[in-house]
Amino acid sequence: MPFATITRRLLAGAALLAALPLHAQTPYDLIIRNGRVLDGSGNPWYRADVAIRGERIVAVGDLSGQRAAREIDAAGLYVAPGFIDVHTHAGEGLATAALSHGQPLLAQGITTVLVNPDGGGATDMARQRAEMQSHGIGVNVAQMVPHGSVRSRVMGMADRAPTPAEMDQMRALVRAGMEEGAFGLSTGPWYAPGSFAKTEELIDLSRIVAGYGGAYSSHIRDEADYNVGLVAAVDEVIRIGREARLRVVATHLKALGPRVWGYSGALVSRIDRARAEGVEVFADQYPYTASATSLSGALVPRWALAGGDTALQRRIADPAERARLRVEVLDNLDRRGGADRIQFRRHRADPTIEGRTLLWVAQRGGVEPVDAVLELLRSGNPGVVSFNMLDADVDLLMRQPWMMTSSDGDLVPMGEGVPHPRSYGTYPRKIREYVVERGVMDLAAAIRSMTSLPATVFRIPDRGTLREGAVADVVVFDLARVNDPATFSDPHKLAEGMVHVLVIGRPAVDQGRFSPQLHGRVLALPRRPGGSR
Repeated sequence: MPFATITRRLLAGAALLAALPLHAQTPYDLIIRNGRVLDGSGNPWYRADVAIRGERIVAVGDLSGQRAAREIDAAGLYVAPGFIDVHTHAGEGLATAALSHGQPLLAQGITTVLVNPDGGGATDMARQRAEMQSHGIGVNVAQMVPHGSVRSRVMGMADRAPTPAEMDQMRALVRAGMEEGAFGLSTGPWYAPGSFAKTEELIDLSRIVAGYGGAYSSHIRDEADYNVGLVAAVDEVIRIGREARLRVVATHLKALGPRVWGYSGALVSRIDRARAEGVEVFADQYPYTASATSLSGALVPRWALAGGDTALQRRIADPAERARLRVEVLDNLDRRGGADRIQFRRHRADPTIEGRTLLWVAQRGGVEPVDAVLELLRSGNPGVVSFNMLDADVDLLMRQPWMMTSSDGDLVPMGEGVPHPRSYGTYPRKIREYVVERGVMDLAAAIRSMTSLPATVFRIPDRGTLREGAVADVVVFDLARVNDPATFSDPHKLAEGMVHVLVIGRPAVDQGRFSPQLHGRVLALPRRPGGSR
């Protein structure tokens, strides 16, 4: 072939290539260059480039000779898998158009959340998925089947064992949820009506979940000495794991209140021993010394909640029942450390008390704190923050290799109420305070607790690690700027330091700014061979 002909063809080919879109010219859509890669395994960081094509990570290593449609220079920054929040109350907010963006989550680097915790939330997984997908969501969502809601749907607030027919109905609801792709069963035997269930009921339903490869996550029956005691409550979770043969999680594990401060060592010993015996026991934890719940959840004995709110109101109004309630609420106040350790976060009936303590409310009304509690319950069930944990317990539990990170946070309209700051700052707080400032654990271990460990425990496919073939949920953060400005008195402040957040390969946070597009999906537990999940 004449040289001139070859030249003409080469020039024509070059012109054709130049006319193609950039993504057709380059092997990758995005390369994140020069970052300190924390791959989620717990290994120390290493310097590498990360290449993404479509929804997947396709290369990790030295890509200096490669091109991409877009490049991010991550020099001086850390690159990690997107964080996974295994216990969040964000599901209700994500199901609304107003909060579906999940910006308080994305600002923390969270790209996947598990919803319906503590045994509460939607029982119809298909409907919940459809509600979220109808307007899009900013983060990925994995659903849990909530035992308390299942029990309430079948039995109401009855404080008794289920009949055989009722047990069949609960089994059917749990099975239906797992068929729809739920990742496991969430329970709250601390809360009514979950507290009315015996261990055997939880084991029975967990066996169904085990058949699908799902996990069991529980707000344990007692985090102090309200009923069975903290250690016995952890033993119950272990028993469920052993007898139902599935992975179990003691969620937001803590030693709540002065009466059980220092018990963290006993919990570690119990879990380590069970794991040595072959039981897959895990836990999760938020990095704060204050918890949050409802006023009734914190202080009202469970017998008084049987029959629902109407029955509770009747008991408060009855002099004899009120006297009994008063004694037990007073004892529960002592368990929590007193009225000055309880702060109101939301009370629609009287927003003026939000951010104030129970002691302040009682003094304003000229009554004892226990009587203020009963009167507040007559006008609703306020949300509260309870300052009840010891730093030493939080630290010891955090260091355990089976401990995941979670927020237990809500997704609320910006400026509404005075919520627990964990809704805005959990993940940056753990990095800033517990890694950088106090050295409770190293950075690689903290990232593992937020990424590969949750993905492993809940069998979330192709997430939690930076590797070839993984879904491109990625965070790029500036360790020097990672911060959680949200406080208990001023919580409505977004976290700082996440420079880029990718959800399924697409930018959700870009140079610190939110993308208007919503890229999240409702995930499903993969089916097992043979057709079941």
